[in-house]
Amino acid sequence: MLTGKRFIVGVTGSIAAYKAAILVRLLVKAGAEVRVVMTPLAKAFITPLTLATLSKHPILVEFFDPENGAWNSHVSLGEWADGYIVAPATANTIAKMATGVADNLLLTTYLSARCPVFVAPAMDLDMYAHAATQTNLSILRQRGCEVIEPASGELASGLEGKGRMEEPERIFEALETYYSRSQGPLSGRRFLVTAGPTREAIDPVRYISNHSTGKMGYALAAELCSRGAEVTLVSGPTQLETPRGVKRIDVETAEEMYQAAVEAFERCDGAVMCAAVADYRPAQVADQKIKKGEVDWQLSLEPTRDIARELGGRKGDRLLVGFALETEQEREHALAKLQKKNLDFIVLNSLADPGAGFGVDTNRITILDREGRLEEYPLKSKAEVARDIIDYLETYFVS
Repeated sequence: MLTGKRFIVGVTGSIAAYKAAILVRLLVKAGAEVRVVMTPLAKAFITPLTLATLSKHPILVEFFDPENGAWNSHVSLGEWADGYIVAPATANTIAKMATGVADNLLLTTYLSARCPVFVAPAMDLDMYAHAATQTNLSILRQRGCEVIEPASGELASGLEGKGRMEEPERIFEALETYYSRSQGPLSGRRFLVTAGPTREAIDPVRYISNHSTGKMGYALAAELCSRGAEVTLVSGPTQLETPRGVKRIDVETAEEMYQAAVEAFERCDGAVMCAAVADYRPAQVADQKIKKGEVDWQLSLEPTRDIARELGGRKGDRLLVGFALETEQEREHALAKLQKKNLDFIVLNSLADPGAGFGVDTNRITILDREGRLEEYPLKSKAEVARDIIDYLETYFVS
């Protein structure tokens, strides 16, 4: 799967830098072309000569060659590569990637990269577990980076725990898996994903909404894109970064989401309806802020248009996936929604499950389909849940 692919391997200042040599060798042996970019500190851990010999290309460290002024263009590198692997990735480099710092060639190349980016953390267990590092990794995941989780074991400090860079063989396998997916049954297909909440105005100040953050929908959009699909993400208001390679359409109200989703669906092979769309909106929206009075205030509501049901009536032989977040009689309500909206399968999650629902990075799901199949999954990160859902979705496109 990696033959003919072009990879940048970014090496940072970590004791695990020696593993980069093995990774480069594995990639070259598989038929890939490899260019290595090092941070200045990385040269203290492994020599450029070693990596140049294995990659069969000069190693890039500085922005230009001081001997002859030759420019090492981070823009050209970013356009050249089919994949960018930062291995090892120190806590310092991960923080800079998350915040957009561009003070060396490795980082400017990352900011210019148009390809999938893989990050293999390497650090001591307390640094890895620190809230700052975990937040930075979460930001990178939201932006579409693939984080190759570190392994547990003996660390350079002498402590035992999670933080050692994953073995090069496992990183190589992760790359093979990723690029085999991108050449799989979803490659070239077009999907609509809806995500996030909607806001229904009461007056110029107030609105009706819900607790959705959009994390699950964005993870699904990123996963579909990583498998070669062309993804249109129709999103309500969120604080999330658009996944790399995904086309995003921002909306605010249920009606705006209805219009955008119906239009996008006409060009799609399928849709995943993950947004938490308001079922009702105020029947009248005040032009001015409503002042507090001494009597009870009654708010009259009217139903919004049902987007999933509308697409279910239009779908023909296209795939339509829905979500059901329930608090009671979960499976009964999910199955009723499946039939009513003409879905192919539905993803059920319950607010009764600890760690599932709004505003968290984990979820626990059950998938139910029209043939009566039922698949239950344990609590996982939303990125892992997205993989499970898209794995299931892929079975509908395998002939």
